[in-house]
Amino acid sequence: MFKYDLKYIRNFSIIAHIDHGKSTIADRLLEFTDTVSKRDMQEQFLDDMELEREKGITIKAHPVTMYYNAKDGNTYQINFIDTPGHVDFSYEVSRSLSACEGALLIIDASQGVQAQTLANVFLAIEKDLEIVSIINKIDLASANIEDAKNQIKEVIGLPSEDIILTSAKKNIGIDQILERIIKDIPAPKLEPDISLKALVFDSHYDTYRGVMVYVRIISGKISKKSLIKFMATNKTFEVLEVGMFSPNEKPVESLKAGEVGYVVANIKNTTDIKIGDTITLVDHPAKEPLAGFKIINPVVFAGIYPIDSSDFENLKDALTKLQLNDSALYVEQESSQALGFGFRCGFLGLLHLEITVERLQREYDLDIITTSPSVIYNVLLNDGKVIKIDNPANFPDPTHIQSIEEPYVHCHIMVPSEYLGTVMNLGMEKRGELQKTETLDAKRLLLTFYFPMNEILTDFNDKLKSYTRGYGSFDYELADYNKSDIIKLEIKINDEVVDAFSTLVHRSKAEAKGRSLCKKLKELIPKQLFKVPIQAAIGGKIIARETISAMGKNVTAKCYGGDITRKRKLWEKQKKGKKKMKEIGKVNIPSNVFTQILKSE
Repeated sequence: MFKYDLKYIRNFSIIAHIDHGKSTIADRLLEFTDTVSKRDMQEQFLDDMELEREKGITIKAHPVTMYYNAKDGNTYQINFIDTPGHVDFSYEVSRSLSACEGALLIIDASQGVQAQTLANVFLAIEKDLEIVSIINKIDLASANIEDAKNQIKEVIGLPSEDIILTSAKKNIGIDQILERIIKDIPAPKLEPDISLKALVFDSHYDTYRGVMVYVRIISGKISKKSLIKFMATNKTFEVLEVGMFSPNEKPVESLKAGEVGYVVANIKNTTDIKIGDTITLVDHPAKEPLAGFKIINPVVFAGIYPIDSSDFENLKDALTKLQLNDSALYVEQESSQALGFGFRCGFLGLLHLEITVERLQREYDLDIITTSPSVIYNVLLNDGKVIKIDNPANFPDPTHIQSIEEPYVHCHIMVPSEYLGTVMNLGMEKRGELQKTETLDAKRLLLTFYFPMNEILTDFNDKLKSYTRGYGSFDYELADYNKSDIIKLEIKINDEVVDAFSTLVHRSKAEAKGRSLCKKLKELIPKQLFKVPIQAAIGGKIIARETISAMGKNVTAKCYGGDITRKRKLWEKQKKGKKKMKEIGKVNIPSNVFTQILKSE
């Protein structure tokens, strides 16, 4: 039976690349400590979203408390704070790591160290966590254990002597992992300040009880009926329930220093909660909050519109519910001439956008269309004012613009050395600048590029995977803003600008982009009774053009024999009619054309 004592508590996280076996090892730990009975067990137990199981990734963190009877005769409380593995959620990862004293680093024996693993390991090393190295999937025929050991030593710089070899599928080495957690990961420190400080590392919305806040208690204790204050938002609430995850919610009397659990306090609005905030008591507040808190700002923007306009209210409702679960999602209403009413949404990155769209389609059964993603540009006007633009529709008149800055990222690409040439070409194509090349081992390289963020938004990952036959992996972090020659590319159909097709592009890419858009539109727009010009323009200058030929009508079919002048008269009349029609005629663009253009982008 566990008796509360700081020296018998261990808090740890797991760092692993997508599909290296993190969820399976978590399953085995839950089984081994009897936290979940054999009957209730299912694969990827902590990933309860259908999307998480399908994509093999963790989207939301899931903490769990386990009790383990160690070989030294003591019972330990082990708190596993699960983290998302993807770069888009790196702030959530950093908050989860702040709630731990140690981390398990899992490397796939056949794939070795990957780019995203590196990013998260360095986050853990920065936070001075104790790291236990594990090589998983040693039972695979393609496993190369020595190679993986060398990579942990050479690439990450961790000792290779005490690495644990496991196979989570075959249940090999799980007891060793638990013993090493007890032996190597330090117990939480006793803080000199005894006032309550609790780190908020995640939250989720419960339909019946409001926002459930996930906390790690750093000092003091929190119990039912406590009056608490969130230090960043300055909001106060009365605690209705505190509890632990074992693995389902289990109410307890109080959470004490070193422990991990949840707090329910009748919080109806997710904007009152900020990940990384500090909770303290209203009566005896802490002198200062815990370090490292920052407000998360969206990086990528895209418009989300219902295909059927009658679904607008349902989409609004669905986005509000998603925001309650996902504090990083930014939503504001907007309208477009072509697509009607919809929402402009901000995301942490491309995966975040993709997951949100899939959740809207699956969980809320909505037919939606998303505009191509864009980044935020800083536009300096002639009067010295700086405005932020993420939507081509709000782009100011070029004569008022002094300069434009676009966001850049540092991108770390890990590839087998034989693909160096092709990846360098991809980097040049995407306006990248190679900053350094590091040799990881005999077969692999780590390339660091400096890219405009706009270039890696749409098809960068797909191209990298196809150029390297699936062996390349990358992750990125925001660097800074740089001056850039960004222009607005407009598409004119029958001399009228169609806003929905306008985009912000770099001048060097404008012509190619304009040509491809005109070509696609020529294929998609149905023929009219007159010729329809499709033009790509920058300001007043046309840079690409395609023409949809007119529908043919044989006006001389009724003339048989006789003088040619009769036919000429009819052709002239037809010509005049077409000219008049071109002047007053409107081109109706079917709604599926917008959908197909946006999908192809």
